[in-house]
Amino acid sequence: MSRPKFLPENFTLALIATVIAASELPCRGTAALVVDHLTDFAIALLFFLHGAKLSRQAVITAAGHWRLHVLVLLTTFVLFPLFGLAFRPILSPLVTPTLYAGILFLCTLPSTVQSSIAFTAIAKGNVPAAICSASASSIIGIFVTPLVAGLVLSNHGGGASGWDAIGQITLQLFVPFVCGQLLQPLIGGWIGRHEGVVGAVDQGSILLIVYSAFSAAVSEGLWHQVPPSALAGLVVADGILLAAALVTTGFVSRWLGFAPADRVAIIFCGSKKSLSQGVTMAKVIFASHAVGAVILPLMVFHQIQLMVCAALAQRWGRRQELPTGSSAGPKSLVAR
Repeated sequence: MSRPKFLPENFTLALIATVIAASELPCRGTAALVVDHLTDFAIALLFFLHGAKLSRQAVITAAGHWRLHVLVLLTTFVLFPLFGLAFRPILSPLVTPTLYAGILFLCTLPSTVQSSIAFTAIAKGNVPAAICSASASSIIGIFVTPLVAGLVLSNHGGGASGWDAIGQITLQLFVPFVCGQLLQPLIGGWIGRHEGVVGAVDQGSILLIVYSAFSAAVSEGLWHQVPPSALAGLVVADGILLAAALVTTGFVSRWLGFAPADRVAIIFCGSKKSLSQGVTMAKVIFASHAVGAVILPLMVFHQIQLMVCAALAQRWGRRQELPTGSSAGPKSLVAR
């Protein structure tokens, strides 16, 4: 029997089930410590596998397209946080103060790698540039996100710890990544042939963090502090942020004269935020009881960006008649 179209993807259903499980059966005491240690191990393994999977040749080939990468990085780490702060009069009334802090936090996160590349490929954009740009954003975000989060959250009740967070994140994320890169010539081929392993560790680590985070948050009364109206407002707030990012990247990339294939990569890499890195960083930057509420905006944003970008990628992909990098391609979002 075919899958009903109205059902979300399996991972979305797993996230929802995890939140429900944490709400009904939160882990406490010794169980919470065990889950916490398992989560740390899963995160380190995940970034080791990502480091081992990333082809150095693909990075070297696309690294010369520096204008595209600079624009994506500026959008990710400068424009997005400015949106979060500038839109405060609109966003803040829609949600609780803690959820707004979570919105600001998601604005500081790096771009997601897998889906940015996948959507660029579907839309027949510049895939090598997307690989390099999204990967660079992911690596640079290890160091930049804690600093930017500390700046934008300093007056909004955030728990970002600046340089201390960078040290912890470097040890937990960057060191395993570098180890994976060093071993890439030896094990990269095997991992490439078994991409399901990386996917399982990726999703498994996220589910572990979500369960641990929501367990702590529920114990502190999360659902008594977040009314249904705030959850509805959160969907609207995340939608506003995504729309602003999509339109702005479309405008600017067209104004700067990028080729259509490059504009596709810029739009998808510059408008997306990484759920896997977001939940891992939140675990380090914020107090344990606050992580659940902080990552809630990111979880909602993740689903919205997948649905919207999938629709855009399919639409643009159908309109492509010439090879990637040619003069034909999708028009800017603002050209319609």
